[in-house]
Amino acid sequence: MLREIRELGFEYAELSHGTRISLLPGIIEAVGAGEIKISSLHNFCPLPMGVNHSAPNLFRLSAEKPTERESALRYTRKTIEMAGRLGAPLVVLHYGSIDMKEYTDKLLEMVARGEKETSKYQKLCEEVSKKREALKEPYIERANELLGRVLPEAESLGLKLGIENREALEELPFESDYGFLFKNLASPAFVYWHDTGHAQIKENLGFIHHAFHLEAQRERLFGFHIHDVQFPGRDHCAPGTGTVDFTALKPMVKPGHIKVFEFSPSLTVEELKQGVAHVKGIWGTE
Repeated sequence: MLREIRELGFEYAELSHGTRISLLPGIIEAVGAGEIKISSLHNFCPLPMGVNHSAPNLFRLSAEKPTERESALRYTRKTIEMAGRLGAPLVVLHYGSIDMKEYTDKLLEMVARGEKETSKYQKLCEEVSKKREALKEPYIERANELLGRVLPEAESLGLKLGIENREALEELPFESDYGFLFKNLASPAFVYWHDTGHAQIKENLGFIHHAFHLEAQRERLFGFHIHDVQFPGRDHCAPGTGTVDFTALKPMVKPGHIKVFEFSPSLTVEELKQGVAHVKGIWGTE
């Protein structure tokens, strides 16, 4: 797998939350042999024993149940340890979510039907906004407490912990909370990780302006998951085939940022290459 990625022209690869423990010996061997470098790991990596599918929200840092939070802590520590072993500078993680009725898919279906401007749609948006604001505080406190516990381990290894923006309206952090979040998590080890697809889905739903949101986080911005979104919510598409305005994002992009292409397995090699070329043509090659 890693050799194929290298042969496509990529010097680095991210290890995702779908990496099974059984794959680690081959990964460690490939990295040790200099076939590939690892740019980042996405929590939880490797997957817990017995889990054989991508599961980034298997355990939530924000969970109400102490047993779930302890599992989240345990496997986040394992990811940090593996990142240190492989020489990766960053761990991408999900901050958590609120236990509430799910609105995201219903709103996406309404947008797809052309109902975004209806009073019913606006009423649902107001409803979800009020509910999540009313419920969020204890979830934020629990997530921050666990992150404080893993911070020394990340700092001792020289690692960054990248808090990723999410596409679901029920997931944390909410866009209005990033300023408070990074004030509370003041360590430079905590950084912002921007997923272009997730932000675009939120824009397509009418909850944010993609470029404005990225601009607001530029001081703590460390890198990107790059993919496009076919309207309104089909993500992991090749850049240039969807609704993400990569030109509008360019002013916030720096050569030092880590840039990870996060594509659907259904894409052909040619589609992948065209997507990479589209972004490089706008953002540059560094």
